[in-house]
Amino acid sequence: METIQILNVPSLPPAQKHPTVFRVFDELLPGNSFIIENDHDPIPLFYEMKAERGEIFIWEKLENGPDRWKVLITKNENGEYKSTPETAVNAIQSEEINPTLNVTLLEPKLKHPTIFHWFDDLPAGKAFYILNDHDPKPLYYQMIAERGNVFSWQYEEKGPRWWKVLIKKNTEEEGPTLGELAAADVRKAEVFKKFGIDFCCGGKKSLKQACEELKLDVAQVEKELNETVQQSRNTSFDFNRWELDFLSDYIYNEHHQYYYAEGPIIADLMQKVYNHHGASHPFLQKLSAMYKTLQSELSAHFLKEEKIIFPHIKNLVNAKKTNTAPVMDGIDNIQTPLQVMEADHEAAGGLLAEMRALTNGYTLPADACNSFALLYHKMKALEEDLHQHIHLENNILFAKAAKLEKELLAKH
Repeated sequence: METIQILNVPSLPPAQKHPTVFRVFDELLPGNSFIIENDHDPIPLFYEMKAERGEIFIWEKLENGPDRWKVLITKNENGEYKSTPETAVNAIQSEEINPTLNVTLLEPKLKHPTIFHWFDDLPAGKAFYILNDHDPKPLYYQMIAERGNVFSWQYEEKGPRWWKVLIKKNTEEEGPTLGELAAADVRKAEVFKKFGIDFCCGGKKSLKQACEELKLDVAQVEKELNETVQQSRNTSFDFNRWELDFLSDYIYNEHHQYYYAEGPIIADLMQKVYNHHGASHPFLQKLSAMYKTLQSELSAHFLKEEKIIFPHIKNLVNAKKTNTAPVMDGIDNIQTPLQVMEADHEAAGGLLAEMRALTNGYTLPADACNSFALLYHKMKALEEDLHQHIHLENNILFAKAAKLEKELLAKH
């Protein structure tokens, strides 16, 4: 009978923990096993082994905390992968309290891949925490770009020593999304604004999820939404009924051109106000830098939309009208570039929120001159325009374009 080695990981020097586990595994004969004991969940090791050695082992949890974790690691007899991290995933699902992934314990190259593994293995509606020693916001934008806006992101701690974020995979059973509600009736968008609910960048969340994150009474928000519907019929544009090529042109003419006209004026005002008030209001230096970042990101983003996204959407509409296969123009499918666009929107929305917070909601200081007042007025107007712009794209144009392309490719 095989004698199974037990490796006590906490007794090893930190720098030798993972290398020792790898050495023991490499020395195993096919079909043999060993056990690791640890004082915390060793799931990061699972993903590191999968990345470094491939799918040639079986990982079975024997004990799952809270003080001790034991895992049986078996080298497959024929080198074929026989198991997924199912046992680890089951442990995640069975815990009443959301598990925590301490990102600082991972090698740099494994940090984001491990988080993505954890997220991908989550069932809808489940969540986990990530713990980090700096703000993991770049991961947020990467997840938006690579997985889409299908999760919620809620800070539990925000430094200065630790950042802790709850990441939850959205469900489809919680009713229509914020974006769908606002797209169907623009009057509901006004209710969302009143409660500070982000229906443009955060439009893929359900009302329940948004209220949970903001600690709002969902019943009160629903009551006001219902009261709004009972009011007189909305006379604003019904964007939801427009053809997508027409909507693309509207966004370009109404929103892109607005930014092209107003953006340089705001930049000039920003410099003028900073020159006159920067010494007495040091926050203006940061505000100016943030606006320059926003300008740079929006210029690149609009160019991608005008040169790639909008023309492709018009090709899709033309294919539908002529009952022909769509011209793809080097695009495998529109979903991937749309996720990049939504990630750009998230970044712009984040900058807008930071600028609003930095200016205390664009509250003028007592010594503000007319240029100061005009700057804040135009920045508030730009913020409002960008929110509407992003809503039209994320919740109507992009969603419908992805659906149309899928239908056309299936047909042709």
